[in-house]
Amino acid sequence: MDVSVVGSGPNGLAAAVICARAGLSVQVFEAQPTLGGGARTLPDPEFSEVAHDICSAVHPLALASPFLAEFDLPARGVALQVPEISYANPLPGRPSAIGYHDLDRTCAELEHGQSWRRLLGPLVDRDDAVLQLLLGDKRSIPRDPIAAVQVGLRLLEQGTPAWRTLSGVDARALFTGVAAHVISRMPSLVSAGGGLMLATLAHTVGWPIPVGGSQAIADALIADLRAHGGSIVAGEHITEPPEGVVFYDTAPTALLDIYRGKLPAGYRKALQRYRFGPGVAKVDFVVSDEIPWTDPRLAGAPTLHMGGTREQAAHAEREVAAGRHAQWPMVLAALPHLADPSRIDAQGRRPLWTYAHVPSGSDVDQTETVTRIFERFAPGFRDIVVAARSIPAARLADHNVNLVGGDIGVGGNTLMHALAGPTPRLNPWSTPIPKAYLCSSATPPGGGVHGMSGFYAARTALRREFGITTLPNLAP
Repeated sequence: MDVSVVGSGPNGLAAAVICARAGLSVQVFEAQPTLGGGARTLPDPEFSEVAHDICSAVHPLALASPFLAEFDLPARGVALQVPEISYANPLPGRPSAIGYHDLDRTCAELEHGQSWRRLLGPLVDRDDAVLQLLLGDKRSIPRDPIAAVQVGLRLLEQGTPAWRTLSGVDARALFTGVAAHVISRMPSLVSAGGGLMLATLAHTVGWPIPVGGSQAIADALIADLRAHGGSIVAGEHITEPPEGVVFYDTAPTALLDIYRGKLPAGYRKALQRYRFGPGVAKVDFVVSDEIPWTDPRLAGAPTLHMGGTREQAAHAEREVAAGRHAQWPMVLAALPHLADPSRIDAQGRRPLWTYAHVPSGSDVDQTETVTRIFERFAPGFRDIVVAARSIPAARLADHNVNLVGGDIGVGGNTLMHALAGPTPRLNPWSTPIPKAYLCSSATPPGGGVHGMSGFYAARTALRREFGITTLPNLAP
């Protein structure tokens, strides 16, 4: 076997697909009985026709990631529905802030729409260059220096106390909700970077929802891997180094258990010092009807950021980072059936995907907290809840061993890790272990279903281990 991949998440599958298309023999090992890692969809345990996205549900990068764009999911039969509303942020005592796919419409409904346009308009105009920069390897010279300057200035603005330059309670909340996808103290450069990228995509390619659930993305990658001779073994927990060149779509600390005494002393100490960030508590609801929002515009929003105002959200993120549960945590929610009606079963039941930001390793059930927040903006929400499937942060690793303490960023949501990787290395996808590479979201460019960490790891290994300098074509 030329290549082994540990973990079948989107990054591991990306590395596997690239290597298989380069003519190498590839085998993927997955500890879980189902494949896909952070892009899995599984049936509800009681209502089997209702399917829950176990990790990710909405995919802003499915059409925009350089890897996935070349892989071309739509051409492979993956239907990606782009809703009219990319995301929305309910606000207490005032109209919600709505991020439409249409930038002009978004600006028209905000109190200070020109401030929103000033922040994002130039990035929308240069969206390809902006994405290449933010999803890049952080080691290449920017192709578009003007875009680099525009991004840099906005990073400094929205990643520091200067973020007050964005005018309007609604606009500030709108950006803060997007930036909260990167679980971090606010303001911070790393959350600002994530927010700028996601907000830009909202007004360009939109925030697509895959028909049938996130599993459709993983299944397309798996099908291509198998078509090029690769194989996958599910239910296989790796405890010894596999044969050949190995890509680890895992938490970096997994190498401690796999290599044990074979690790170089310095690298072992660095991995032992590795720290994971705050977690999320997942609550998957089954609901019987549409949510009774007080703001009717929310009825068309598949993605919701429910952290209140900027000040409330920033306070909650500080609390969580300090190891305390916030009284009103940041809650992210998704209603995929609004873009994909096939997610509604014959009795009208449909999934509601949510998670709340909590301290690392929290064992607190967040069902009541999330329900209370929904009730604040949709009185009567409790009446439509058929079932709630709660997974505290401390138990998320049962579904995905990478999510230590519930950290969906696998420890990568810091500026240092976003630039340097899990340990300071010139090439963050490499390790000092011969033939071993990291390709999880703990490596640049970080979290999200984009495949770029796997892409960069594969590019590195193909050059170093096999002398392959031209990457294979990924088109169908």
